[in-house]
Amino acid sequence: MLSVVIPAYNEAENISVTAIRIDTVLSFATIDYELIFVDDGSTDETFATITTLSNDKQVRGLKFSRNFGKEAAVMAGLNCAKGDCCAVLDCDLQHPPEKLVEMYRLWQEGAMIVEGIKVDRGKEALWYRLLAKLFYGIMNCFAGFDLQRSSDYKLLDRKVVDILCHLPEKKLFFRGLSSYFGFAKAEVFFEVAPRYAGKSKWNLLGLWRYAINNITAFSALPLQIVTCTGVFMFIIFVVLGIQTLYNYITGQSIEGFTTVILLLLFIGSTLAIGLGVIGHYIARIYDEVKGRPVYIVEQEV
Repeated sequence: MLSVVIPAYNEAENISVTAIRIDTVLSFATIDYELIFVDDGSTDETFATITTLSNDKQVRGLKFSRNFGKEAAVMAGLNCAKGDCCAVLDCDLQHPPEKLVEMYRLWQEGAMIVEGIKVDRGKEALWYRLLAKLFYGIMNCFAGFDLQRSSDYKLLDRKVVDILCHLPEKKLFFRGLSSYFGFAKAEVFFEVAPRYAGKSKWNLLGLWRYAINNITAFSALPLQIVTCTGVFMFIIFVVLGIQTLYNYITGQSIEGFTTVILLLLFIGSTLAIGLGVIGHYIARIYDEVKGRPVYIVEQEV
C-alpha cells in the first residue's frame, strides 16, 4: 500500500480537490493507497473539510493543537503511515499527483528513495528565487548536498521511513535527509504547477528561520568559520603590532586614530556575529535537551 502524506495549513479550498485528484490518479493505476492529511494548526475550515473526507476509509486526518511547522506535519504523517512506501506532497497541487504513479513504479523496481526534481521553479517573486538560490548554494558549500532542484515531493520505502521516524533529533530537515541517508535513489522530473487556490503561507522571516535552522542542522562549518575569522584577525593584529612597535622604537609618530576606530568596529562586529553563531548552536542543543515533543496531535479522524 502507498501512504500519501499531505501537510496542510489554512488550505481549506485545496483539500477536497487534492483528494479527488490523487484518488483519480491512483485508482486508475490500481494502486492501493491511503491519504493522510495533517492540519498544522489551521485557523480556517481545513480540519472540518478533512473530517468530512474521512468518511472515506482511505482518508485519515490529524489535527495539531497549534502550528508546529511543515517539517513537524510531515513527520506526524510518516509516523502514522501504514503503507509499504510513503509519498509526501504539498496540498496546493504544485506537486502534480500524476507523478505518484511513476514514483510508485520506480519503487517497485527497487528504488528506496524517489526524488521529485523540479524542471523549473514555476512563478516566483524575484526576491524569493534569489534567496532560494543563495540558500541552496550555502547548503551545497556547507553540507555538500546539492538541493538546487530538489523538493519535498518524495516517495520513501518503509525501511527509510522507519529510520527517519526513529531519529532522535527534534528539528529535522526532511528535504535534506534523503540525501544524507544514501540508499538506492531514482528521480522523477516535474514542472511546478500554479497553486490551485490561496497563496503561499511563507514570509521573509519564516524563510530566514527555515534556512538558518536547516543549515545548522546539517553542518558545523559556521562554527569553523568563526574560528577561521579569529585566526585571520590574529594575523592582522600581529602585523599591526609589529609595525606599531617598529614606529615607536624608531621614534616615528604613531598616527591612525581613524584606523583604530575602524578596527574596533570590525572587531566588535566580528565578535557579535561569532557569539550569534555560537548562540544559535547552543539554542539547538537547548531545544534537543528539553526533549519536548515535535508536535502535539489534538484530534485524529
